[in-house]
Amino acid sequence: MQTRQLGTTNIQVTPILMGTWQAGKSRWVGIEDRDSIAAIRAAVDAGMTTIDTAEIYGEGHSEKIVAASVADIRDQLVYVTKVFPTHLQHQQVIEACENSLRNLQTDYIDLYFIHWPSGAFDSQVVPIEETMTALAKLKAQGKIRAIGVSNFSQAQLAEAAQYGRIDSLQIPYSLFWRYVEQEAQAYCIEQQISIFAYSSLAQGILTGKFGPKHQFATGDHRSGNRLFQRANYERVQVALSQLRPIAEQKGISLAQLALSWLIAQPQTLAIAGARTAMQAKENALAAQITLSESERAAIDAIGRHVTDHLDANPLLWTL
Repeated sequence: MQTRQLGTTNIQVTPILMGTWQAGKSRWVGIEDRDSIAAIRAAVDAGMTTIDTAEIYGEGHSEKIVAASVADIRDQLVYVTKVFPTHLQHQQVIEACENSLRNLQTDYIDLYFIHWPSGAFDSQVVPIEETMTALAKLKAQGKIRAIGVSNFSQAQLAEAAQYGRIDSLQIPYSLFWRYVEQEAQAYCIEQQISIFAYSSLAQGILTGKFGPKHQFATGDHRSGNRLFQRANYERVQVALSQLRPIAEQKGISLAQLALSWLIAQPQTLAIAGARTAMQAKENALAAQITLSESERAAIDAIGRHVTDHLDANPLLWTL
């Protein structure tokens, strides 16, 4: 898989990343470690050599599963993980990074994100300067190679950038969720900040596997996804019916169509989770798909039938 430059660094990342939130098991249903390991290894074998995880995913379990899957080829991979907002004081950042290094069985993290802004989830408010100073120390020590922020507004991103180089913004972004285009995208293009799109398949909606009356199992966090709310979900189903002929004409899946559209957007790479090895392989194939200008325009217009009706709240979930 052809790689792209991460921000202004010399780190090369794949346009589609293996997402491993589900490997942490917490807030997911029906996840087995053996399946997660097989999926991660299949993703890497298919060319997705950039792997995204976080300390909060199963309280480190996802990071440990990443290590169990690919520690033997760590030098061929790019590891991305995140520090949660409950650990943003200087010493907490240092300790959280050390824990992640142990979980991942590595001595460096390629890209280390602040997972959510300080104060999120009722966490203690910590000045961004304090957190960034700790990250700069870790970078100087070689324990992390690049710094990113996740779920930050443009104003929060610009403030963090006053205290150190930010090379990536991780944000929810898909054909059906495009708030980043309204605000931070232009700033990221100007500042050469890579956009890491999470929920790139709208948590499975863009695979087309969820019918009009789908209900999630108890404990599955996706039930709070605002795209599953009644009016939004009705428009989603109409849009999917319009996307299917385009995918069928190209001989690809809906998921591959959505991913190929997303990575064609400026500065954008897509994080795609997978429960099985087959899903991981299919996601990887999206990097090989080329969409014509007319195809991209048609897909864009269909997606806007959903996004134009969303309110101004950029949060993907009801909390």
